[in-house]
Amino acid sequence: MTSFGHDVYDDVIVGGGHNGLVAAAYLARAGRSVLVLERLGNTGGAAISTRPFAGVDARLSRYSYLVSLLPAKIVRDLGLEFAVRKRTVSSYTPVERDGRAGGLLVGGGESRTRESFARLTGSEREYESWRAFYGRTGRLAEKVFPTLTEPLPTRAELRARIDDETAWRMLFEEPLGRAVEEHFADDLVRGVVLTDALIGTFADAHDASLVQNRCFLYHVIGGGTGDWDVPVGGMGALTDALATAARAAGAEIATGHEVLRIETDGRAPAEVTFRTATGEGRVVGRTVLVNASPRTLGELLGETGPAAPVEGAQLKVNMLLRRLPRLRDTSVDPREAFGGTFHVAEGYAELARAYAEAATGELPSVPPSEIYCHSLTDPTILGPELVAQGYQTLTLFGLHTPARLFGHDNQGAREVLLTGTLAQLDAHLAEPITDCLAFDADGRPCIEAKTPLDLERELQLPGGHIFHRDLSWPYAQDQGAAGRWGVGTPYANVLLCGAGAVRGGGVSGVPGHNAAMAVLGH
Repeated sequence: MTSFGHDVYDDVIVGGGHNGLVAAAYLARAGRSVLVLERLGNTGGAAISTRPFAGVDARLSRYSYLVSLLPAKIVRDLGLEFAVRKRTVSSYTPVERDGRAGGLLVGGGESRTRESFARLTGSEREYESWRAFYGRTGRLAEKVFPTLTEPLPTRAELRARIDDETAWRMLFEEPLGRAVEEHFADDLVRGVVLTDALIGTFADAHDASLVQNRCFLYHVIGGGTGDWDVPVGGMGALTDALATAARAAGAEIATGHEVLRIETDGRAPAEVTFRTATGEGRVVGRTVLVNASPRTLGELLGETGPAAPVEGAQLKVNMLLRRLPRLRDTSVDPREAFGGTFHVAEGYAELARAYAEAATGELPSVPPSEIYCHSLTDPTILGPELVAQGYQTLTLFGLHTPARLFGHDNQGAREVLLTGTLAQLDAHLAEPITDCLAFDADGRPCIEAKTPLDLERELQLPGGHIFHRDLSWPYAQDQGAAGRWGVGTPYANVLLCGAGAVRGGGVSGVPGHNAAMAVLGH
């Protein structure tokens, strides 16, 4: 059985994903005894880099893949050797109109973007609306993003800080679809805007719950700019750096240790029971920080009663190509088109139709997705020989595919959805994407797809939900339950430090930072 350095730890952290590692590093640097227990044989959770294709030297960000919400403060505080790179193009969205292949390119300089809008829509009106809309969200981002690593503001305090009633109304009070339709007339432009509200979120543009607004908010405030950057070395470079920082500060990290129970009355030190390959063991922590979903937290605490339903809604596809495919739209270089976010079947009406079909239990007939090429911005994830031969990666993220669609036949539904998704991509290519795929050492094409049920099985994400549950507003709605840092539970010595905490979601480290601040009394 495992032998640890202490009989009683100041802090036991359940789960060695990036948020748990952030918390461990902060607490150990404060001189506390810290133990991290991780179920898998490696740290990192969903923020890892792996070689998924046999015999191929390509290290892909297998699950999470871009960085926006990670505050520079955390990188500085923990002395992380980690960097991101900007993408020169924000997005490219192909479209066929009047029998001609074209598209909308956002990036490459203001004049190119303006020209692309005018070519698509016939005037400069949409571009001016685009500038005004994102100018407003940009100013909001500058004010909201710094609050993520501060004690929770109240709703009134955050509203006063934003100090823009129009922005507040369109993002915090009314369904986002209303603002999209008020600002933009072109269906394709509307769709490009709406996609940021639907990443891992199954909702209509006019959903009264405003879950789509919350998703959109987190996508436009990252870094105070809304930019989504490429992690140098892959996403695993971040979690490797975090594990190194935690260990260097004195934290112990035990992989292959699955936590089974947490027993506490909220006052006395908690007893944590875990399982390894050789049997069960126990460890005591004065504080326990749980880097897992709220549903898992309830199960560990022995809570009874039905858990709130949680459901992911995405398809994740990783590909390795021998070369980028040629496009039907010859006005744009594939290296630009795939260097940003490449939108497929994400017009406004197409997104509404896909949602409506999925809501009735059918796979979308025209599956929407978005794609980008990590290796164009950061070729270090590929071995030198692959780089020399022109190999590239593609990461595809499909929308409106809730877990309920896969319950009857996960494998069969996955295959049908993957085929349909690639067919939508092929409609904009001058050659089938499958003709460009590389092959692994066993002669199999280098492509893998993950449904919500696959993510639940592999990562224990409830319902495959990449945010652990629907995203929260970044303000205190129930100060007593959430606590001033948004990480509280009914037990004073048990904190939630995962993506399901208030202001969680994405690769941010924010819940880990905030849980550590709560422990340290800041």
